[in-house]
Amino acid sequence: CLPLPPATSDFVGQGHEDDERKVRRREKNRVAAQRSRKKQTQKADKLHEEYECLEQENISLKKEIGKLTDEMKHLSEVLRNHEKVCPLLHCSLNFGLIPRHDVLSGPLPR
Repeated sequence: CLPLPPATSDFVGQGHEDDERKVRRREKNRVAAQRSRKKQTQKADKLHEEYECLEQENISLKKEIGKLTDEMKHLSEVLRNHEKVCPLLHCSLNFGLIPRHDVLSGPLPR
């Protein structure tokens, strides 16, 4: 009768326990990998939603900038037209009131 190879000669049941341990470890690893992939997918979905919201906000803000720019142009024109006929600006007694054409061409006050 031939002896069993050294790995299984003394502990015949040991190989079965190692196999079960490997199977359990693989299963835990598989579950952990699934959890990790799910977490990454959720993070990517959240970032995509945030991106969509920011895009909509950007579009809205650009429209508001356009409206405010149009309003500024209109009000500047109204002011220029008013300065032409304003009696206060043409009165010699009002030394401190000088037409401020530079205000219209400069940056807006903050």
